Amino acid sequence: MAKILRNRLHGWIALDKPLAMGSTQALAKVRWLLNAEKAGHGGTLDPLATGLLPIAFGEATKTIQWAMDGKKTYQFTVQWGAETSTDDLEGQIVSTSNYFPANENKDLPHSAANLAMQHTLKLVIPGFVGAVQQQPPAYSAIKVGGERAYDMARAGHDVQLARRTVNIDSVKIIDWPTPSQTTFEVVCGKGTYVRALARDLGRATGWLGHVVMLRRTAVGPFKETDMISLEKLEQLRHRDASENSLMRLLRPIETVLDGIPALAVMAADAQRLRQGQSVLFRGSEAPATAEVVLVTHDGQALGLCSVEKGSLKPKRLFNL
Repeated sequence: MAKILRNRLHGWIALDKPLAMGSTQALAKVRWLLNAEKAGHGGTLDPLATGLLPIAFGEATKTIQWAMDGKKTYQFTVQWGAETSTDDLEGQIVSTSNYFPANENKDLPHSAANLAMQHTLKLVIPGFVGAVQQQPPAYSAIKVGGERAYDMARAGHDVQLARRTVNIDSVKIIDWPTPSQTTFEVVCGKGTYVRALARDLGRATGWLGHVVMLRRTAVGPFKETDMISLEKLEQLRHRDASENSLMRLLRPIETVLDGIPALAVMAADAQRLRQGQSVLFRGSEAPATAEVVLVTHDGQALGLCSVEKGSLKPKRLFNL
């Protein structure tokens, strides 16, 4: 059987992941559409979430951790009045609040009741900004004794995950779709669970709540305006499946490395690094020590190195 020839693509695409599709499934679909040799994604989104899923191709997969470490922005809507087992629409209701009547009617966003709710949220929100102790949802991908927490929870086990510190830069109200729903925007760091934030806001107010809409709009340097949908990728593939056409969609490998110091080296030093050898600096152009720097040669990214006692030591070089 003849071996399938795949495109050796290197770089990033910011996918707009659709609803009801897992991140791994979305990755497989994009890889198939681009006939890519190698690909990985930079940060999981739940099937019930939509939005920005950074996908790395080829040598860009060596930089995935920097995408995952970047700041993330989410928009999410909380339904007040009930808490669920999964902290979103997928789970069963486990607790309810009498704060909201079963029959909502005509309350307007600027009614007295709504203004009072907004005031309560504005008092509560500051407690969820900064370094925050958060307990991840039982239905999460965190491993407990080698098993995924969500697998244990689905099997009926009582999963209690340890609280951990996460960093939340900001939480703000951006909409009030119904009298008992609030839409927020949050900017946060790695490891933050938006579902847990919604749950904790519900407990802090006494209203209880769960997520009914979740959309990621930014990951590190990738913004909402960078996103491309699966439908658009399919259209482009049918129109022009050539590798050159696909290459024009890709952002450079170093896109997620904007915050890392960059150092340019000469041809001889570039060759030594490619051979796995250290390079001694001959001037004061670099720090004496650095955990990671982006090394370039002739305007092209060469790879990632550490700086130890004035010497560059290769860590992850790009095979371009």
